[in-house]
Amino acid sequence: MYSSKRNMESNTTEVSVHSGMLKEVLEGLGKTQKTLPSKFFYDKRGSELFEQICELDEYYPTRTELSIMKNNIGDIAGQLGSGIQLIELGSGSSLKTRLLLDHLPNLHSYVPVDISNDFLSSAAEQLQSEYPNLEINPVSADYTKPFDLPDTNEGIRRIVYYPGSTIGNFTKDEAGDFIALISELIGKNGGLLIGFDLIKDRETLIAAYDDEKGITAQFNKNILTRINRELDANFNPDAFDHKAIFNEEKSRIEMHLVSQKDQTVYMMGSKITIAEGETIHTENSHKYSPESFREITQPHFRTEKTWTDENELFAVQFLTKKHSVLKD
Repeated sequence: MYSSKRNMESNTTEVSVHSGMLKEVLEGLGKTQKTLPSKFFYDKRGSELFEQICELDEYYPTRTELSIMKNNIGDIAGQLGSGIQLIELGSGSSLKTRLLLDHLPNLHSYVPVDISNDFLSSAAEQLQSEYPNLEINPVSADYTKPFDLPDTNEGIRRIVYYPGSTIGNFTKDEAGDFIALISELIGKNGGLLIGFDLIKDRETLIAAYDDEKGITAQFNKNILTRINRELDANFNPDAFDHKAIFNEEKSRIEMHLVSQKDQTVYMMGSKITIAEGETIHTENSHKYSPESFREITQPHFRTEKTWTDENELFAVQFLTKKHSVLKD
């Protein structure tokens, strides 16, 4: 059932996240190519905007991944097995998760993990009302770093679900480190169900990250609004333009905020100068082939099965931890 204890513990987590935010933001803005950590997109407003992005015509990943899940849910559920603890990282509204919850037999528990506690709590409460007999234990945490999971009975297999191609937000080295973290998190006999975006034509990619309605632009600028609120900064979001480019060499979409003028920003005693035309790099979205994706997972996992759509825009993959067979 929904854990009120987790809600109380999450307040401590939020303080910890906030205390490290200033350091990370100032470090990023102090670089030659200014950067901001994309994880700070996801306050309550950012999470809401991302849900709107997922419904846009241009943004193919969400609907394509959902169609893959719907068309293959029996096979996917069979691969995951019964009696498991399902851990979803970056759970958001848990739309695709409902398919799994409806089809996984004898599910032990569901653990949604998200950095935005307000959004997480609301989504978890809604899910609990829909699945009153399912144990749901939300965890508010920065899941890119080690965190604690709720205890389970001995022998319960832990499966991490990481949908939405969010793995693409990491650099290749960071993705490898994150996969290693998941391997440690799930313990013996664990598994990973993950979505990743496949390489495709540039026009389709750019449109997905620079939509005509400007929702992605709002999402990108919201990170500045959050920094203003939580770090007492004075960014003017309207003084920046949203820009999405495709970096061919690194096989990734990059999102930038482009300064329209020379600016000076103050933040908790620090001064940041930004020149006209200078950019703040806010997000990467790496695109993979099955072969290049295997390069980052194979040190810790073996690939069991891959599902794609008919146009091969997106892939969902199930992996199991290497050396996971229990010995007598």
